[in-house]
Amino acid sequence: MIGIHLSRFSEDLIIWSASEFGVIEFSDAFATGSSLMPQKKNPDMAELTRGKSGRLIGNLVTLLAILKGLPSAYNRDLQEDKEALFDSVDTLRGALEVFSAMLPALTISRERMESLANDPQLLATDLAEYLVGKGVPFREAHAIVGKLEASGKRLNALSDEEFRAASHAFGKDLREVFDVPKALHCSAAPSPARLPRKTLSARSHAGASCSKPNNSLFAR
Repeated sequence: MIGIHLSRFSEDLIIWSASEFGVIEFSDAFATGSSLMPQKKNPDMAELTRGKSGRLIGNLVTLLAILKGLPSAYNRDLQEDKEALFDSVDTLRGALEVFSAMLPALTISRERMESLANDPQLLATDLAEYLVGKGVPFREAHAIVGKLEASGKRLNALSDEEFRAASHAFGKDLREVFDVPKALHCSAAPSPARLPRKTLSARSHAGASCSKPNNSLFAR
């Protein structure tokens, strides 16, 4: 399960580093340039960690196949579990060491993240909840906002007249819905004020960082 979680985390990082998102950048210590495309940076360590999960799954299947036909107590078949077990331990140790060094070295683009978060279409649900606060049943509010979305315009680019044509429940305060910091405080998402405390708590539970990563385990 640790390997599966690391694989999923690796995929998140790979996607977030892609040009379509561009919210993080890998350190050169954990990425390489493309042999063909000068502008491309390959997230090698994240990709290799993602690939290692297949090896760990294979080791698990090996152990399960050994055990499936055995009666209770020890049988000599179990001597075959050592290779899969020790390989899994070594693989996981290497992956965790690499991650412990790779994550602090990431460059995170606050500006890019804020730009993506300011997409008004992300606040469509907030707009529906605004209508609910004005007494409109959620089913109707959902349909109203859906029609506004289908207009092809950005929601915050619609005029007050277009909003009121869709529903008389829209008032002069509707523009407050597109205030992203306010939306974060009002939504079910973690409170921005609590995140620093939660981060410190998580770090204290995590303890000391791992030792220097053994990159030889991930050699091509």
